[in-house]
Order: sequence, then structure tokens, then C-alpha cells
Amino acid sequence: MVWRGPMATQALMQIMQGVDWGELDILVVDLPPGTGDIQLTLVQQVPLLGAVIVSTPQDVALVDARKAMVMFDKVSVPNLGLVENMSYFLCPSCGEQADIFGHGGARRKAEELGLDFLGEVPLHITIRETSDAGTPVMATEPDGAEAQAYAAIAEALDAKVATMSASGARQAPKIVVE
Repeated sequence: MVWRGPMATQALMQIMQGVDWGELDILVVDLPPGTGDIQLTLVQQVPLLGAVIVSTPQDVALVDARKAMVMFDKVSVPNLGLVENMSYFLCPSCGEQADIFGHGGARRKAEELGLDFLGEVPLHITIRETSDAGTPVMATEPDGAEAQAYAAIAEALDAKVATMSASGARQAPKIVVE
């Protein structure tokens, strides 16, 4: 299905405002790069604690990530950190690591911009297979290396949010269902 910006924005807002989320510690909304219409509407309509930028390690992807960071800065949404997705490929047959998209670009960009680097997620068939099956790797293989990569990122993000709340810099918002 192909949706223009306004249709996708309307669907996101219906989900954000029409779902009883109950008591949440944190709600993560995964948005692909694009024109920024959806991100801007989200910023205008939903109280946000901050944004996490996810990028692959290559330079061209980091250019888009930088644009997202600038946009969130302009609308006063703190950048909580940067995550490197598809950081490396670990061959299931030989165990050799291949840096298909490069490696460490997001870490270097985070350091350059003074942001927290939250972690890296490998390019691995288990992640793809479990996601396609609707049972994420965190549920199917919670002790596996791939799940541990996600757990490490979640822990780093949790620590960042706790630091922000403790310092009084920003309190986690409540989503109100109307």
C-alpha cells in the first residue's frame, strides 16, 4: 500500500490517540526516513521525551540521519542518541564478520555531534526470520547475541531517560486517549 504523507500522518495519529496504551514505561515509534511530515505532526500532536536516530553505518545514510537530528533540534525535541543498524554481518557458516555497509559510522557521527551512542544491531538472518514470523528475536531467543544487542540498546536508552528525569531536564510525557 502506498500512502501519501497526509494519509500516513492520519493513521499514525489515529493509533497514537485512539489506542488505550495503558501504563507505559516508554513507547517507541519507528518511523522511516522521508519528507518529515509524519515526524513534524508527531512532534506537534504528541508530547515527546526525545528522539532516537537509527542509521546504517554508511555515509549516505548518516546524511539522512543528520537531517533528522537537525529537524528534531529545530522543534526542541532532544536527541537521546544514535543507534547503528545493520552494523555488521556475522556469517552463520564461518563466523567471520563482514562490514557490508561499513562499520562504526554511527558511533563516529554520535561522537562528532556530542550525542550518546546507544549501540549497534547486526545484520543477521535470525532477526529477519523472527521479525517476519511476528515473533521478534527478543521473544524467541532472548539469550542470543542478536537479542542481547537490542537489550543493550534498551538499557542505554533507559539509563539516558532516567538521567534526564533525575536532572529534571525533561519528564516522560503521558499519552492521553481522548
